[in-house]
Amino acid sequence: MAKTQLNVRVDEGTARVARERALARGMSVNRYIEELVRQDAGETGRTFVEAAADFMKQYESVFAEEFAEAHGTTGRNP
Repeated sequence: MAKTQLNVRVDEGTARVARERALARGMSVNRYIEELVRQDAGETGRTFVEAAADFMKQYESVFAEEFAEAHGTTGRNP
């Protein structure tokens, strides 16, 4: 995979923590940051899907009733 250089500016405290965390994990700061971004991207997607599923579960009956009213049915099984 081709690599792209990305320059970022952070305060010295953040830079120090990034170096310490990378060292503790036995990896470069570049690799550490790259993994954080990948984790965040995956976590965001997973969090969204879980939240959407919870929402649908919580309001399933409301949607069923609204859909039934809009289509002139009772929304209940006979």
